[in-house]
Amino acid sequence: MNDDLAALTASIESTNELLRRVLTAMDRTQSAPQSTHALFVDAGYLYAAAGRLVVGTEDRRAFEMDTEGVIAALIDKAALLFQDSRLLRVYWYDGARRRIHTAEQQAIAELPDVKVRLGNLNANNQQKGVDGLIRSDLEALARHRAITDAALLGGDEDLVPAVEAAQAYGARVHLWGIEAPDGRNQAEPLLWEVDSERTLDLQFLKPYVSRRATVAFEAAMARPSWEDVRFVGAQIAARWLAERGPEAMEALLGEQPYLPGSEDQALLVQAEGLLGYSLRGQSDLRRALRDGFWDRLRTVR
Repeated sequence: MNDDLAALTASIESTNELLRRVLTAMDRTQSAPQSTHALFVDAGYLYAAAGRLVVGTEDRRAFEMDTEGVIAALIDKAALLFQDSRLLRVYWYDGARRRIHTAEQQAIAELPDVKVRLGNLNANNQQKGVDGLIRSDLEALARHRAITDAALLGGDEDLVPAVEAAQAYGARVHLWGIEAPDGRNQAEPLLWEVDSERTLDLQFLKPYVSRRATVAFEAAMARPSWEDVRFVGAQIAARWLAERGPEAMEALLGEQPYLPGSEDQALLVQAEGLLGYSLRGQSDLRRALRDGFWDRLRTVR
């Protein structure tokens, strides 16, 4: 009898010990923080560096980029590097006139797990405010423990404060760059501050970047005259009126001389398609385009 009781007691103690180990392991698993990473893409750097590497030019008008494919490839690369970590999202930083999305930027914003953040573009098509947006997001996410790792694709020295801010809250910042055909396309102070660095090479980017076939034709075209552009503006106004009707025209005329941002962007895109010529950064021709548009609507009225 005593032997049976002793065996039963030993069995219970063994079971209790096993249960304690299971509960301890579960407690450790539940208390361990979930690793989370996010990607921060400076689109200006990506376009310039990838264009230079793959097709030999930084001019966005000279090549096309499969942005959806690039973003998917970046997500896959991060999944390999940050194993046992979940993706928070991809932050895509770019510039736009008056911070109004272009058609391409709208398409990117509609992709799953992607957040588009826009700075401004000045008269020379230079981004303004993008570095500040990156710093704000990096710092806020690190401060709230929303991320443990940040993959930053960029090269500007102005990003150093963003890196330092995130690291101050315990996040690790990993700098991704693009292979430079000659020299280096990332600032040394930025390289010094990050926790690790990696380079995306030609083989990685080549499937997503291709030269536009129409570039040679556009480059050879003469700059359109003021009257040519004004006439195109009138053509587009006629189409607009046929599609929208008199009531919409009256409402729009009430806004003149200000053309709402979405309408102005649509006008620009349609005009460039008709002209086969880029009007970006050419304020005089943009004025001619708007003049022709408004004049046509006023004449119909």
